[in-house]
Amino acid sequence: MTASAGAPVVVGVSVLPQAMEVVREAARAAAAHRRDLTLLHAFNWQAAFEAASVAEPRAEAEELISRAAATAAEIEPELSVSGEIVEGPPLDALIRRSESAFLVAVGDGGMTTCGERVPADAPAVQLAARAGCPVLVVRREPPVAGPVLVGVDGSASSRTALDFAFDCTARREARLLAVRVIEPGRADDGDDVLIEAVAEIGRRYPGVAAECHTVRGDPGAVLVEQSRSAQLALVGARGDEPWRGMLGAVSQTLLYHAPSPVIVVRGLTATPPHGP
Repeated sequence: MTASAGAPVVVGVSVLPQAMEVVREAARAAAAHRRDLTLLHAFNWQAAFEAASVAEPRAEAEELISRAAATAAEIEPELSVSGEIVEGPPLDALIRRSESAFLVAVGDGGMTTCGERVPADAPAVQLAARAGCPVLVVRREPPVAGPVLVGVDGSASSRTALDFAFDCTARREARLLAVRVIEPGRADDGDDVLIEAVAEIGRRYPGVAAECHTVRGDPGAVLVEQSRSAQLALVGARGDEPWRGMLGAVSQTLLYHAPSPVIVVRGLTATPPHGP
C-alpha cells in the first residue's frame, strides 16, 4: 500500500448538524495514522454578495472552522490542525483536495435514513466515486466498539482494501474481520483465496488478530449486516466489477445502508503479492 508521506487527512466542514461528528472521526483517523488534519469549508461568494452584509457570511464561515478546530482538539489535543476556506461547491473542493490527501472525510448526508431511494448524486456517493484517495463516510451516530470489517472478493481492488484495513486495524488496536461472500449460484472454490490473502498481508501486522469468514448470500446485504457490530467497514471502490464504472454495487450498498462509518478505498496501490 502506498500513499504520500506528508499527505493530510482532509475533512469537509459543513453547517449540517452532523458536521462535528465528522470532524471527530477525522481527527481520530488523522491521529491514528500520524497525519495532520485539514479542515476544509467551501464558501459561496455569490450567496455572500446577496446577503445584507458580505462580512457576516464570511465571519460565520471562520467561526465554523474555529469550532471545528476546537472539536478536533478535544478529541486529539496534540493533533496538528489547519483550516481552509475555499470558494466553490463543496464536492468540487473535496475532489480537488483528494488528489493530495491521505484520506478525505465527509458526512453521509443522512443516507441511511433514505430507505432504498438514495440519490446517485448524493455528495458522499459522488466523492467516493471520484476521489483520488480513500474516502471516509461518517454516520450521525458514533460507531460501536467492534472489529474492523473488510470485504474481500479476490480482486485487485479488494486486496488493496484488505491491505489498508490491516493498517487501520493495527493503528486502532482492534480486531480484523475479513469477509468473502459467494453469491447464490456461483461455484464456491473454498476459503483459500481469502485465507491466503489475509495470511500474506497479515505477516506485516503480527499484532493484528484476524478472522476469515466465507459465506453465501448477497454481498452487499451480508456486509451491511456484519457492519452493525463493526467500528469501521472498508471496501474496494469496484471489486470485481470493472464494468460498473467508478463505484461498484457492493461499495454503493455499504455507503447507503451500513450503520458504521465506511471507508471506500481508492487511489492506493496495494503491496504486490509476495512483496516485502
